[in-house]
Amino acid sequence: MKECRILVIEDHALVREAMVRALDRLDLQCIFSQASCGQEALALVEAQRDFDLVLVDLMLPDMSGFSLLSVLAHRFPSIPVIVVSALTDEASVKRALKAGASGFLPKTLSTEQLIDAVKTVLGGGIVTPGLAEMGVQRGSKKRSVESIAEQYGLTTAQTRVMELMVEGRTNREIAELLGLAEGTVKVHCSAILRALDVANRAQALVVLARQGLRG
Repeated sequence: MKECRILVIEDHALVREAMVRALDRLDLQCIFSQASCGQEALALVEAQRDFDLVLVDLMLPDMSGFSLLSVLAHRFPSIPVIVVSALTDEASVKRALKAGASGFLPKTLSTEQLIDAVKTVLGGGIVTPGLAEMGVQRGSKKRSVESIAEQYGLTTAQTRVMELMVEGRTNREIAELLGLAEGTVKVHCSAILRALDVANRAQALVVLARQGLRG
């Protein structure tokens, strides 16, 4: 049987270890990795690249879980990500799904519910308990971003930079998150400004906000 590699990203050690113990009850041969922050998680995924699943909390000490979701979706699109969070408000759920999550689970779930959800996502499914009532449509951000990128003739790399610009990331942060040289990011930013026909980043954000793209 193929080994199942799972990464758990959670800054609280007790919670993280409890999740690993719970998932160890999966009827699979699992290898677990753990990370306490976003940068540590990205380094692990970059080094191994063969994770079958990532579980992430939204409240991380070094970066927003939403930003981490976006970066994982861009750089490692084949790896499904489940959010396991104490934040269960509609806005957070929608934002996580739009950023590319394959599921959103409250931390109040039982071990059995967690295991069932993980099995569903490992099988290629999407887990959104209770979201049907909210009218959440997974992937709407991706379609919006792609539509805007097509409208302005942006490349894939420029589109990724644009999304992180909208989230308020600096050129240095964007470079680190996307694994690019800072000079390359500056070139992409300049190309985005030209495409949007604006003079600076602030004006670009206004234009993108009017197009429905907000951080």
